[in-house]
Amino acid sequence: MSTDKRYDYDLFTIGAGSGGVRASRMSAVHGARVAVAEERYLGGTCVNVGCIPKKLLVYGSHFADDFEDAAGFGWTVGERAFDWPSLIRNKDQEIARLNSIYRGLLQSHGVELFESRARVLDPHTVEVAGRKVTAANILVATGGWPTVPNVPGKEHAITSNEAFHLPEMPRRVVIVGGGYIAVEFAGIFNGLGAEVTQLYRGPLFMRGFDIDVRNTLADEMRKKGIDLRFEADIAGIERNGKTLTATLKDGQALETDAVMFATGRLPNTRGLGIEEIGVELARNGAVVVNENFQTNVPSIYALGDVTDRVKLTPVAIAEAMILARVLFKGDVGPMDYRNIPSAVFSQPPVGTVGYTEEAAREHCGEVDVYRTAFRPLKHTLTGRDEQTMMKLIVERAGDRVVGCHMVGADAGEIIQGLAVALTCNATKADFDRTIGIHPTAAEEFVTMREPVSGGD
Repeated sequence: MSTDKRYDYDLFTIGAGSGGVRASRMSAVHGARVAVAEERYLGGTCVNVGCIPKKLLVYGSHFADDFEDAAGFGWTVGERAFDWPSLIRNKDQEIARLNSIYRGLLQSHGVELFESRARVLDPHTVEVAGRKVTAANILVATGGWPTVPNVPGKEHAITSNEAFHLPEMPRRVVIVGGGYIAVEFAGIFNGLGAEVTQLYRGPLFMRGFDIDVRNTLADEMRKKGIDLRFEADIAGIERNGKTLTATLKDGQALETDAVMFATGRLPNTRGLGIEEIGVELARNGAVVVNENFQTNVPSIYALGDVTDRVKLTPVAIAEAMILARVLFKGDVGPMDYRNIPSAVFSQPPVGTVGYTEEAAREHCGEVDVYRTAFRPLKHTLTGRDEQTMMKLIVERAGDRVVGCHMVGADAGEIIQGLAVALTCNATKADFDRTIGIHPTAAEEFVTMREPVSGGD
């Protein structure tokens, strides 16, 4: 590629999260002169206050169940205790290691790093670290930021950002929200021994997921002792010493040690200067882009959570790979957003790919629904009353499998493989011809033969 010598850089990226780092690194591989600005931490939300530390805490919270389950297999587990500061300290060490890896990736590819806030001044100029630099193209990859409802006493609450850095673990927690972050932290705190109440203002949480996933997860979380309250919301918070009182809209008061809002994240676009130079933003602040991630200002691009499309780290990385080729190899998108698999590290976890049953009926017409629920083999000895649920949705006209959903151990690991099958347009006949691995839970996906009643 040829570079435009009128500018200091061919690409200036604002935000060193997964998408921003990948776009910058791959653009440099294609021969571009690249710089990145990051005002907080390398790796963005996923590495620092998202996917990675969250799953480490999920691992930690599982041990209480594992100790109990061991007795069914003949093990006697002695005295045990949990130390929150040790978990957080060890987690922080791993995050610091990952931060250094991201730094190394940028440096090894010749990408200049500004650890400072950046602001766009015009379509080709960025102010960063007290100086003005120019770029042929500017990429906004600043992700999202937690939102907190404007209720009295909200300053006493925390979000997922702060939950990863609490000096001590709260023994009573009220979690407000019904999305994946809320259910994951409900499981984490519950597994570590806290009394957890989760509030959601709607009739059933996990909106957007398949209805059987939502109902199954609610049942299983309640079995674990989590106090799930639907059609409930918080009206205000008061502090009395170390204790908080959360007053609900129905007038009930809950005494707790922490109130955590997991009520959504908004695109992180405030103060970037892009709106002032004419970049179109959606009502929620998301950057509006075309299929090549280009805004209405031709030299400004955006990808990842800041565009409010699909808020998943692997999606941002895939978008970044496409953008680097669009800008510096002359390729053209678009990104394929079909059949994107995802997992929720709730307890038990959720894995899903493709259409929900409701969406499949809307987009595919007549469908057949296959569903099974069973007690995992492990729990025949532990005595634990936990159900695994698996579901296939099949387009009747072409026999194509258009949705796979699971609640149960290793759901994310299992669904990843099924995502390959859906990407290859596998049919139910293909699933039926596949030999299962016995004894595993995963084999149930290839042994379901009869549609459930109500599939029409």
